[in-house]
Amino acid sequence: MRLWVITAALVAAAPIWGDSQFRVRQTTRNDIPPGKGQCDIRLQVDNEAEIRFHRDVVMIHTISGRDPFDDGSECNAPMPDRDFAGFNFEVMDSRNEIRLVDPPNFRNDFSAVVHIRDTASGLGRYHFRISWALGTDAAPRPEPDRPRDFDGRRPDRPGGDGFAWNNTVHSAMRGRGEAAMERAGDRGDVVPLDDVTVDVDRGGKILVSFRSGRSAPVTFEGRVTAWENGVMRANVGTMERFFRVNGPMTLNYDRGQNVVHVEMEAFDGQHRLRLHWDASRDRR
Repeated sequence: MRLWVITAALVAAAPIWGDSQFRVRQTTRNDIPPGKGQCDIRLQVDNEAEIRFHRDVVMIHTISGRDPFDDGSECNAPMPDRDFAGFNFEVMDSRNEIRLVDPPNFRNDFSAVVHIRDTASGLGRYHFRISWALGTDAAPRPEPDRPRDFDGRRPDRPGGDGFAWNNTVHSAMRGRGEAAMERAGDRGDVVPLDDVTVDVDRGGKILVSFRSGRSAPVTFEGRVTAWENGVMRANVGTMERFFRVNGPMTLNYDRGQNVVHVEMEAFDGQHRLRLHWDASRDRR
């Protein structure tokens, strides 16, 4: 859990301290306009709390009362953790006071901080919506005679200072695959993988999230290391219950910048993760 700072006055006033967090599930709605990122955060709140929303994770600081809990929150994409356009905060449902304390910015690691104070008895339902403009600038394709990385450097240039990323990429595709954690040659835990969402921000951070047969998605986070001829390479890791590993991931894209194949193999000294996924013909 990433640590974050509450103002000194609130900390001093808090009679009960109970921090918790949860990852927001991917929405199944199809009525969100193209090009719009949207997260609907729905909570049950007893008394007073401060909410910090970062990417697709809700972090809760309980000021008084019982700890708030999720009541069906959902996102169509993670909120960017770098500068982005079109941020908007809307209160959709509330019983008492709810307000945006701090919008996403450099100082708060591009998180939205919301304060809720519920003075009525029992639990109150609160629903706020965060939206923004999804990045629409597509990654340039390599020139046929002079392949280049995204920053214009020749990948084969002697003495180059490495790969740099300066575009955003979003892809969501239907497909099938599986992730297997092998232990001493035994296949061990196998999790089927369904549809995938891949987001890369302007800093080269990548988030790869697979729907699965379980309630929570299987999610990997890391950084892009290379892109050439439709093949993206990244170093990623996860704290997922069955796959607490880090390693290289390879993602293949078609000409329309849609991810069509994902492979990963990682070894932590005792366990080996093998993951493969392929897109189906029916795109999301």
